Amino acid sequence: MPTFIKVPVEISARHIHLSKKDLDNLFGKGYKLKKLRSLSQPGMFAAEETVVICNKQNCLKNVRILGPIRPQTQIEISQTDARALGLKPPLRISEDIRGSAGCQIKGPKGTIDLKEGVIIAWRHLHCPLSFAKKHNLEKRKFVSIKINNQRSLTFHKVWLRISPNYRLAFHLDTDEGNAAGVKKIARGYLIL
Repeated sequence: MPTFIKVPVEISARHIHLSKKDLDNLFGKGYKLKKLRSLSQPGMFAAEETVVICNKQNCLKNVRILGPIRPQTQIEISQTDARALGLKPPLRISEDIRGSAGCQIKGPKGTIDLKEGVIIAWRHLHCPLSFAKKHNLEKRKFVSIKINNQRSLTFHKVWLRISPNYRLAFHLDTDEGNAAGVKKIARGYLIL
C-alpha cells in the first residue's frame, strides 16, 4: 500500500538566471540586481529587473530575472513559450545547458546573442536532506507526485533534487501547472 506525504506545489513561470558577465552587458558594468521578493528556496529571489528574449519568429517581454547571479546564463521556459518563440529547447535538469537552444536577450544597456542556455526545466522536487533521509529517498532519481483536485493528475518522473539548504517544494512549469489545475497555493502528495 503506498504512503502519501503532503508537499507544497509551486508554479515556476518563465525566468532567466544571469551570469555576472551577461548582467554587466545587459544592464551596465557593476550593476546589482534589486530584490523584488524572496522565493521559497533559501537565498533565491525574484529581481525587479526583466529582459526581453527573442528568436527570429517572436519575442517574450518582461522575462523575470532570478537571483543571485550564476556561473552561466540559463533561461527556463515552457513548451508553449518555446513554440511562440520558434525554438526547440531540450527538456533538462536545471544547470544542464550544454548543447541547448540559444536566443537573443535584450536589456536596457545591451543585447546578447546567447549560443546555448534555453531549456524546458524538468519538473522537480526540492527536497531537504533531512526529509530525504527520513523517507529513504537518497538513492532514487525520480519520484511520483499526485495533485488531487478537480483535474486530478499524477506526475511521474519528478526529478529529486536533494540539499541540506532546500525547502520542500514541487516545481512545475506553467504548462504542467495549468494541465493539473494548480492554483497559486497548492498541495500535492509524494507517493512512496
